[in-house]
Amino acid sequence: FSFPVVHCRCSRCFSFPSKRRIIKRPRVLTFLNLPEDVLFHILKGLPAADILSVRAVHSHLKYLVDNHSSVWAHASFQDLWPSPNHLRMFERAAESGNFEAAVKLSLAYLYNEGLSITGHGRAEVNGIKASHYFSLAEHLNVCAVPFIWLFIRPPWSFSGSCCKAVVYESLKAECQLDKAQKGSILHSLAKVLNFFEDEGKKKESLEMLEESSKQGCLISSYLLWENNRKAAMSDPGRYLQSLRKLRDYAAKGCWEAQVALAKACGNGSQLGLEAKSSREMVSQIFQASLPISKQSIFTVQKGMNEIMRYILVDWLVEVATMKDFSSLCLHMTVGCVDRYLKLRPVPRARLQLLGIACMVICTRFISKEMLTIREAVWLTDNSYKYEELVRMMGEIISALEGKIRIPTILDYKEVLSSIILLERRTLHLYSFICELSLLNTSLSVYSPAQLAAAALLLAQMLHGQAHPWTSQLSECTGFSQEDLLPCVLSLHQKCFHDDVPKDYRQVSLMAVKQRFEDERYEEIGKEQVMSYSQLCSLLGVKQEDPEPSPLHRNVVEIQTFLSSPSGKRAKRRREDSIQDDRGSFVTTPTAELSSQEESLLDNFLDWSLDSCSGYEGDQESEGEREGDVTSPSGILDVTVLYLDPAEHCGQDSSDEDSLPGEWDGSGAPHREGELPGAYLAPRNPNPDGSSGYSSVNTASPTSSVEGSPGAPPKPTSALPHGNSMNRELCQPHYLHRRQVKRKNMAEHTEERLNLGFLSL
Repeated sequence: FSFPVVHCRCSRCFSFPSKRRIIKRPRVLTFLNLPEDVLFHILKGLPAADILSVRAVHSHLKYLVDNHSSVWAHASFQDLWPSPNHLRMFERAAESGNFEAAVKLSLAYLYNEGLSITGHGRAEVNGIKASHYFSLAEHLNVCAVPFIWLFIRPPWSFSGSCCKAVVYESLKAECQLDKAQKGSILHSLAKVLNFFEDEGKKKESLEMLEESSKQGCLISSYLLWENNRKAAMSDPGRYLQSLRKLRDYAAKGCWEAQVALAKACGNGSQLGLEAKSSREMVSQIFQASLPISKQSIFTVQKGMNEIMRYILVDWLVEVATMKDFSSLCLHMTVGCVDRYLKLRPVPRARLQLLGIACMVICTRFISKEMLTIREAVWLTDNSYKYEELVRMMGEIISALEGKIRIPTILDYKEVLSSIILLERRTLHLYSFICELSLLNTSLSVYSPAQLAAAALLLAQMLHGQAHPWTSQLSECTGFSQEDLLPCVLSLHQKCFHDDVPKDYRQVSLMAVKQRFEDERYEEIGKEQVMSYSQLCSLLGVKQEDPEPSPLHRNVVEIQTFLSSPSGKRAKRRREDSIQDDRGSFVTTPTAELSSQEESLLDNFLDWSLDSCSGYEGDQESEGEREGDVTSPSGILDVTVLYLDPAEHCGQDSSDEDSLPGEWDGSGAPHREGELPGAYLAPRNPNPDGSSGYSSVNTASPTSSVEGSPGAPPKPTSALPHGNSMNRELCQPHYLHRRQVKRKNMAEHTEERLNLGFLSL
């Protein structure tokens, strides 16, 4: 037995065992610990390639990506095009409800771009697949007017299989099987049939519109109203009922119906209402217009400035003038360009591609004659390839979510022109000011309705009208004259007072002015207008002349990035000295050869159209062959020299030989038809070098605009780019691999191709 030892509590004889201090570390949170709804929010909107990378990180992420369609429904496919490597990813996203994937797949199959489907019956296979994804895209397009008819509208190929016709028949069969929820597709089919002259097809088109209207398609209801309007005008009671239907369509948000309603109310058709109520209805449409700010363009586009956009719009005006496109087409094109620039960055080298692609889409939307893809490629001086333009159209439709038609200044201008009667010259000046307003982004602080009203007030004042802004205009628009004064002064300053910007060759950009110097507009562009100080005095505003403010002072930084289609003998002749000077160095893809020169160079110079499309059987050329093309601008004296291809750059692949989905890594794309081996050089090179816009003259394709029967114009020659750069033309052994469509290609023997020297 032992007694317990009692220790004192001193540090020597008594101590407790040391306790370890346990530091509680916080729980480590990783990406995988986030709630699933947060993970979905993060994954939504990621680029498709990033989603695949995230999927490979962890099994849980793989489960989320594979088992939740909403991830793919919101994936971004920006700058990504369907290819054999990406096809499954695009198909899954489209089936999951991804609008962009459905649009790009439909265009890829329609134009056989990127997927490289070959073999017999390719048009039928592609057409059926394209129709499926067109149907998906239209089903997902819930906020915009149906648009798929833009891509399958005539002209169709009359020889061989036509992919457009296959798509049409497939969509029609789909609607016949089940008409439920097919209103937008029926509308598109009706629009396609309406382009034919056959009375039976037009009758079938009306039947489809009626069925589409029953399905709830608002734009189909409006088109039916427009078709029956003339018949209804003969009976006052029936016409009043018709206008009430129009008011219902306008109240539901149909913009075309709102414009038609405003015109009806403004010119005295009052829907059974008092005059004051009718004017208030018009005023509501004007007051609902909001400014479309364009300053964010330069936040998204890091390498772009105001003058670059000015040059692009100026060039689009040249194209519209050359091809005789309407003002509405021009306004819609510029609107699509600006909206796209606010959403997605565009490299400088692709700005012209964006502009011409928007014009291709808009001409199809509002005009019976359309700008074909092949002709659009030519209008850019073959700076881009056929497939690049097809892909850009897919990017535009995807980014704009199918919304092509939005309110423009021109819509409000038409309403105001119906309210008051304008003299012809005043109406032309009004149109002139509206088109000049497209060039300046600073005017976007005002709404389109306010700009249209201010442009009318300015036009009336410049023509000395005693009462430029009446009480009727004030009541119909909701704008008083005092409200419009700041906008009027800004319009005059930007359109008539400030210096016209110049390109890097110091050439004034005056395409709008030259467009309105035509006799069709009574040469209103040549009219002298009052000065800014005189306008201020007339308005009773005490303000001195402001200093002209150029858009961009550092002209040295402005480099050429456009190829101009203009010339001395464009569709609208430009006869002043400025245009003559400019025409000498603005590249114009029009030239003229004698019959002897034509026969010698026939197969050498037909590179701008051949092998430029993967769209076999329907290359949109049937409507072009009998078209009217800009007349050649002069005789071109050239010398073709044969050079050893081994001593020069490697051969450029044709469109058929391009790898699917492959893009040029360099900033500028390879030119269509540039073949290494031989060079085309002028005998008397221009000492001033290249043009104000840029590059090389090319052969002109035939046009679908204002077509007239007859033989197509002969292909033309080319000008050099710069002082020392010569044009690559052909390579003998390479030409044998290209699918040249010209009938006399068989007559071109190897001996003729290997010419050592050919002098014209």
